[in-house]
Amino acid sequence: MSSLSYVEAVVVGLFQGVTELFPVSSLGHSVLVPALVGGRWAADLNVSSPESPYLAFIVGLHVATAAALLVFFWRDWVQIVVGFCTSLRHRRIETTGERLAWLTVVGTVPVGVCGLALEHTFRTTLGKPVPAAAFLVLNGALLYAGERIRRRGDDDTVVAGSGVDERLARIPLRRGAYIGAAQTLALLPGISRSGVTMTAGLLRGLTHDEAARFSFLLATPVILAAGVLKLPDLFGPLGSGIGGQVLAGSLASFVSAYLAVKFLTKYFHTRTMTPFAIYCVVAGLGSLLWLTLR
Repeated sequence: MSSLSYVEAVVVGLFQGVTELFPVSSLGHSVLVPALVGGRWAADLNVSSPESPYLAFIVGLHVATAAALLVFFWRDWVQIVVGFCTSLRHRRIETTGERLAWLTVVGTVPVGVCGLALEHTFRTTLGKPVPAAAFLVLNGALLYAGERIRRRGDDDTVVAGSGVDERLARIPLRRGAYIGAAQTLALLPGISRSGVTMTAGLLRGLTHDEAARFSFLLATPVILAAGVLKLPDLFGPLGSGIGGQVLAGSLASFVSAYLAVKFLTKYFHTRTMTPFAIYCVVAGLGSLLWLTLR
């Protein structure tokens, strides 16, 4: 009998799709929500347990979230793939597509290497409720600090172009690598991938909509690779008996991720990460109090 119910699968799938893209940490919520609910949820949905079917389930959710990003940004990804191929063929980096392609490469290699080396250690040692709550508070502090520092340096912005992609293509490769490297902090449960990437982008002169779009483009191959590399788990003992739950949760994750990115790309045209920073601090401190005093 499976230890992962359909209700758990759909609820966690909805949370995954939203929290992966909102700057509030999907891994942190994947750890905290079951612990705060308690009972069967805490037993079934333990991400730090090496024998939990929750691990195989999370794989499916990552693939679904990446699929939603690919669908939403499909024009960008066609341009990036074509640009990568033409850049290799002609040994140049000139067009918008070519520059975006190499910005994506240099922005994802650092987190890819660190993820392969450290993901298991961080998840099993820190993927517990109390550390996740503490890192969620830290995440909020980082978002707020980034907003405050950026406000004092508003003049350092990327020169405007005819569109966001054209403006992003003008980012120097070294700067793109710096922004992408910030994603490594998201290996810590409670630290948001999109949040720290956006913060790094703001500190390097990007506007909010540029930083958000760049963070989503950088996150897509990282999230997809993390899922694909662990897909064999779905066909092994960890995935036994939860195929239907994985499908239900993945569909929920795809829909919620698509709606989340659609909302955020509009939201960051005029607004900041400050509300998310406040949420993370309040939710993190509240979780710490509940977990330590109950």
